[in-house]
Amino acid sequence: MVSDVTLRADDPVSELAHGAARTGGATDVLDDEAVVSFVHEQLGARDLDGRSVCLVIPDATRSCPLPLLLSAVHGALVGRATRVTALVALGTHAAMSEEQLARHCGYPVGDVDARYPGMTVLNHAWQDPRTFVTLGAIAAERVEELSEGRLSQGVDVRINRAVVEHDVVLVVGPVLPHEVVGFSGGNKYFFPGVSGPEVIDLSHWLGALITSAAIIGTRAVTPVRAVIDEAAALIPTETLALCAVTRHGGGGLHALTFGEPRAAWASAADVAAQTHVRYLDAPVRRVLSIIPRKYEDVWTAAKGFYKLEPVVADGGEVILYAPHITEIAAMHPEINTIGYHCRDYFTGQWDRFRDVPWGVLAHSTHLRGAGTWDPEHGERPRVRVTLATSIPEDVVRAAALEHLDPATVDVAAYEADPGTLVVPDAGEVLHRLR
Repeated sequence: MVSDVTLRADDPVSELAHGAARTGGATDVLDDEAVVSFVHEQLGARDLDGRSVCLVIPDATRSCPLPLLLSAVHGALVGRATRVTALVALGTHAAMSEEQLARHCGYPVGDVDARYPGMTVLNHAWQDPRTFVTLGAIAAERVEELSEGRLSQGVDVRINRAVVEHDVVLVVGPVLPHEVVGFSGGNKYFFPGVSGPEVIDLSHWLGALITSAAIIGTRAVTPVRAVIDEAAALIPTETLALCAVTRHGGGGLHALTFGEPRAAWASAADVAAQTHVRYLDAPVRRVLSIIPRKYEDVWTAAKGFYKLEPVVADGGEVILYAPHITEIAAMHPEINTIGYHCRDYFTGQWDRFRDVPWGVLAHSTHLRGAGTWDPEHGERPRVRVTLATSIPEDVVRAAALEHLDPATVDVAAYEADPGTLVVPDAGEVLHRLR
């Protein structure tokens, strides 16, 4: 089942990118006027008159000047589109409340029309079977080909019905290094963003078999990206993408790309590879990963580990410092039962774990990181993962992670320690060794 083929992390996808329009670049910061002008120019050149448009947008776990982008898109559609719906790509995250949606999209609570007249904003209701329509299936033989032999299992392709009940679907969101697919964005907003659990589980487990450390920050069309693109090809409506490269820590945007989702994604990934990857000359013994409040549980805050694992020395430690977090997984209680383990722990005992949702297994391996397991020696993780959160110590240790009282964390002392890398606002910038 497991293949350890190394992916080429620096393989660009420039051929795909040639099909997209782009403004800005890695050293640029776009002003609002440039953003609005680009959006109006690109959408103005598309046949959108008299057609309904579904906007697939990120949730609050992704940094993005969404009100600016939504205002620009909405302004370009006024008087042209017959209907505009903004669908939040939750994947399997918790639904956003009306207060959260209003803050996220930039409108007064309960009055979306005040900023976006005629637009409807919806959560992706992933827990409701009525949400979905079936687009078709990917055969086992094709999955085996796309996964490079790692999996041989067919998968049904289901998606939020809003995607097919509009004439045009426009993805609007950022592109960042990602632990499952290489770089996020593009068709990933469909799968897993607004998809049924089947493709979510298969694609995430495929990423886990490759491992987060091997796939994160890969600009090539990874096996996971190939499966996602295959599923997206079944969408019968016209699909477009407006991809953003955000300015980390400073607000604003470095670049915007537009076009067919694969092309727009590839163009944005080329920029994000320059703006959201930090290179170190040598591994560090310990990382203090300071988790921002937008991550409300360990399920989402784990990005503060994924982006740092590659620079930690063997036997080192990553501390996720998040006093505001009180639970491991709001929507996925299964993780409290199975805990966090390396890939080989599950593949070596597959009969025991095969019926656990594969997306949960994948999350477990991604936060546990690289390691080995065998019946004689048990599990040997490469690094320690420590939670400095408000989750009770017994719950943390039952999940096979280390516990640290957040009240004892002295950030200044860690910053003064030459063996410790302190990373504020962790979760979006990938750290990698040269």
